[in-house]
Amino acid sequence: MSFISGQPKDISEPRAVVDAIRARRGGTLLNLDCMLLHSPPLAAGWNGLLRAVRTELLVSLKLRELATCVVAVLNGADYEYHHHSPLFLKAGGTAAQLDAIGRIGATPIDAAVFDAADRAIVELAIEMTRNVHVSRETLLAVQAALPNDQQVVEIVGTIAAYNMVSRFLVALDIDSD
Repeated sequence: MSFISGQPKDISEPRAVVDAIRARRGGTLLNLDCMLLHSPPLAAGWNGLLRAVRTELLVSLKLRELATCVVAVLNGADYEYHHHSPLFLKAGGTAAQLDAIGRIGATPIDAAVFDAADRAIVELAIEMTRNVHVSRETLLAVQAALPNDQQVVEIVGTIAAYNMVSRFLVALDIDSD
């Protein structure tokens, strides 16, 4: 249970911010949104950034969701994992891959369930989350896995964004919806 209660789910002001978040969420507010709405400027910026990461990037949804799930597991962000593991499966991930992701940090990566592109993204997410710095070898593998620099930048941005999300969720102990 969070030390700070989120705003009520029926909050309506500031209207422009609340309406934009509801529009992105299909009409509802999540517990994360209710916490963010303690600061409307933060909530508005967050919503814009995550809308772009979720819907406007060229890098595949499967790779974005793979990276997000790895970040969630490494950071102990159960809320994030709860919301993104079904999205990973829907985007083409497998149950065996989710099982392997769930063991990251406790056991070596089960490389057999991931193709080369997936392995490169998993390693990138691990290095960015644990060390911030990324090895040249990992960056070269990511470049080989993706068709252009735009998608390399987008996957790095996705991992950075979901590290932000998980750290916010964990620090404020926000309950899953």
